[in-house]
Amino acid sequence: MTLSADRLTALDAFILDLNRASADVILPLFRADHGLEDKGAGKNLPRDTHAAFDPVTEADRGAEAAIRALIAERFPDHGVIGEEYGEDRPDAEFVWVLDPIDGTRAFIAGLPLWTTLIGLRHEGRPVLGSIGQPYVNEIFVGHAGGARLVSGGEARPIRVRECANINDAVIATTDPDACFDGAERGAWLQVRAAAKLARLGCDAYAYAMVAMGKMDMVIEAGLKSWDIEAAIPLIEGAGGLVTNWRGEPVGPNGGQMVISGDRRPLDEALVSLRRSAK
Repeated sequence: MTLSADRLTALDAFILDLNRASADVILPLFRADHGLEDKGAGKNLPRDTHAAFDPVTEADRGAEAAIRALIAERFPDHGVIGEEYGEDRPDAEFVWVLDPIDGTRAFIAGLPLWTTLIGLRHEGRPVLGSIGQPYVNEIFVGHAGGARLVSGGEARPIRVRECANINDAVIATTDPDACFDGAERGAWLQVRAAAKLARLGCDAYAYAMVAMGKMDMVIEAGLKSWDIEAAIPLIEGAGGLVTNWRGEPVGPNGGQMVISGDRRPLDEALVSLRRSAK
């Protein structure tokens, strides 16, 4: 079934409501007693693996619960896939894909680089997404009709910037030592050596900076669907591209991912990344 423009407009407005509902839960717990737990405790994982310390807080769980409650109230026929509470009708026509706090490590460290990721699938395809950072009062929203930044009650269009080649690119990843295996780390280092500047530890906030035209590329691996689906409509709505390390569309299960504002540095980066593609 075709997604009409009127319906998309209504869902676009609703995604702002979802961001506000999650922010109401998260903000009182940021830089406060957030009830940290380690989901990796007791799993006997090597301490040098990314999953060895797997934090979750009351903010993560409470925000996802608030988002799910509002979806159930307004759109009871919609499905939900979330990091904290799993799947509910994942084969529905409309399915919301949620990461209430992407960057929980930044959250518990008091750094305002965490975000709330809310994506919407229609018949299995990502069609609407938002990246919200309520502490700095920013919600980045995108779909096929374009992308915008909503801040302080005002909205303005955003768009990726041109970048002629990888040597001019500002790139990012979260943690190459923890998130990449040996071959992936080698590919990242090749791209990083060619780039003008690399930043680490920005999590999904870096996706928003590509959409806004402040950065040029983000390279990640080991992602789940809730880590990336919100970004796909946002980046594409801003004129950018999202692919896997082979240059193909990112699948519904996440995995390896490249976000790029311009096709030209993406093509150069893929020369290195394809050698470690899975």
